[in-house]
Amino acid sequence: MIHFCLAHSAYRLHCWLPRSHQLRLQVTVFLFAITILTLQFYVLLRPRSSRYCSQPLLTNLVSNIIFTFFTVGFTVLLIRMEPVPQALKRMFSVFGVGSFIEGVCTIVLTFLATDCAKTTPELYYLSVLLSVSSLVSTVLFSSLGLTWLASVIRPRPDTKSTV
Repeated sequence: MIHFCLAHSAYRLHCWLPRSHQLRLQVTVFLFAITILTLQFYVLLRPRSSRYCSQPLLTNLVSNIIFTFFTVGFTVLLIRMEPVPQALKRMFSVFGVGSFIEGVCTIVLTFLATDCAKTTPELYYLSVLLSVSSLVSTVLFSSLGLTWLASVIRPRPDTKSTV
């Protein structure tokens, strides 16, 4: 869920910032994406990452890299388009579901691959980092969603009760 969280947060921050600061946000997002991708490719290309591991952490890292590219793409589209088309909003929602599923897979695979800390340490610890960040972003979005749902369901003070 970290990928959805990053793109969504960048979009919301873009909406709140004045126009004079939006270019700074775009540069910051670009530098952050380059840093994340560099770290992921560094671990992917390490010779030790291809050693035996009981879980497919290397395959999961490749899917994380793909989701990172999608995150960058969605962030650029969401920041540059005003107003955002409905089709893009729907695609972004589907991306959020996929990001959640990918985050759950990362958490499960990392939890089951504790023996990989000895054979592929960089890959394992990057997977731990991605798992923790996915868990934190899932908890954050779940709490925000529950707060939003409570505000929608809660009766308005100006309505009269029929009881």
